[in-house]
Amino acid sequence: MQSEELLKLVESVLDDRKAHQIKVLDVRKKSSFTDYMVVATATSARHAQALCEYVVEKVKENGLQPMGVEGQPGSDWVLLDLGDVVVHVMTGQAREFYQLEKLWSVSGDKEQ
Repeated sequence: MQSEELLKLVESVLDDRKAHQIKVLDVRKKSSFTDYMVVATATSARHAQALCEYVVEKVKENGLQPMGVEGQPGSDWVLLDLGDVVVHVMTGQAREFYQLEKLWSVSGDKEQ
C-alpha cells in the first residue's frame, strides 16, 4: 500500500469515527522516518484509544502491521506508528498544550 493510500484510509477511519480537527502534515522534506503525520482531536482519553484501535483494525484488514502504539489506556495522547504515516490522537487539552502542528508544519499542509 502506498503512503497516500494509507493516509486516505487513516483519514477515512478517523472521520467515520468522529475524530475532530483532523490535520495532515506532509513532513517528507523534514523527516526521514515518515511521510505524513496526522493529528486529530478526540473527545476523551477513551475516545483517543478507541480511534487508534479502529485505525489498527482497518490497517490490518488491508494487510499491514502497525509498527507500534504508544499511550497507556486513559492517556490523553495516543501515537500510532504506521511507518509512512504516524497518527497522533489527542484530547483537546493535550493538543493545545503540545501544539504539534506548529512544531512540524511545512508549506503545502492539507487540512480537513
